[in-house]
Amino acid sequence: MMTCIAIDDEPKALEVIERYCQKISSVSLKASFREPLKAIEFLNRENVDLIFLDINMPDISGMQLLQTLSPRPLIIFTTAYSKYAVESYELNALDYLLKPVTFERFLMAVNKAAAAFSSKNAPGPDDAAAVFIKSGPQTYRVKVSEILYLEKNGNYITVHRKDGNLLIRENMGDIFDLVPPADFIRVHKSYVVGIRHVSMIEVHQLTINGEKIPIGSTYRDSLRNRLGIM
Repeated sequence: MMTCIAIDDEPKALEVIERYCQKISSVSLKASFREPLKAIEFLNRENVDLIFLDINMPDISGMQLLQTLSPRPLIIFTTAYSKYAVESYELNALDYLLKPVTFERFLMAVNKAAAAFSSKNAPGPDDAAAVFIKSGPQTYRVKVSEILYLEKNGNYITVHRKDGNLLIRENMGDIFDLVPPADFIRVHKSYVVGIRHVSMIEVHQLTINGEKIPIGSTYRDSLRNRLGIM
């Protein structure tokens, strides 16, 4: 369960967040604050996983408050103004909720936070974990952490690694019998990528080890949800 706090100088806005949080079992609201400076004092004593944060507040804005935090919890901005959306994502906010916030939209943001929280706290791939890959007459022991991505070419799949590629005869539909689904995700009908190696994501492609990998339209939402991004 994620622990969270809400910071907003509007009492009614806090009441809405408190009521919504009571309906969702994946979050535990530890405290609510109308004064951001008191929230900072609390955060200096307590750790939380998630903050619902207003932007326009007295003394210090939500943007300024966020920049004082180290390390930063997950952040969901709640505001009546859409003009701050771009800046909020530059600060790596998880989501941006415009008031009045509906419960459905609030739940979507919390689910996104829960996915990011699980990913953040899940143990990383074990560098010693390995799979056995048959390529031609030989069978190779390959560390899972060394596999960058897999690319389908006709009846074969190329296993791309930094230290050389392997060509295997395998169906893409059965690929997760070979590599662990916790560490890989399908992003295109012809590509499965190692999540830990993704360095940049754009609308239609992502980058791994300097290589551009296409993102299929039918896989775009599942990829962004898996990584907990908008």
